[in-house]
Amino acid sequence: MRTETNSATETEAVAAELARRLGHGDVVLVSGELGAGKTTFVRGAARALGVESPVTSPTFTIGHVYAGDGLEVAHLDLYRLPTLGAEDPALLDDYLTADRIGFVEWPGTPGAAFERVAARVALEHLGGDRRAVEVE
Repeated sequence: MRTETNSATETEAVAAELARRLGHGDVVLVSGELGAGKTTFVRGAARALGVESPVTSPTFTIGHVYAGDGLEVAHLDLYRLPTLGAEDPALLDDYLTADRIGFVEWPGTPGAAFERVAARVALEHLGGDRRAVEVE
């Protein structure tokens, strides 16, 4: 499904709609160019899952885990990893567990493999505050 949004609030609403369909162990892959709204999308989903703390980009830390409503939400950003080949093979496993819902920005990092992919989201910047959000 492809949707065009005109604000961060609308992008977050699309994410919230997806979040309502997710369950423990699900992983959502979120892709798009720099500034496309990936973290904004994850923030909207996290809010819908009961996360009340600030949801920020984990670019420099690889990942964050947030407490939600009866579950945890993992948010990973693989942008700074040119490959996972030099990393601990369990790096992703520490975040993407059967008890959490996981969101992964920049999932195309070589060597990254994901189980339990519930959705793939592609965001495209259309100028100004407009975004195209495609959820499959």
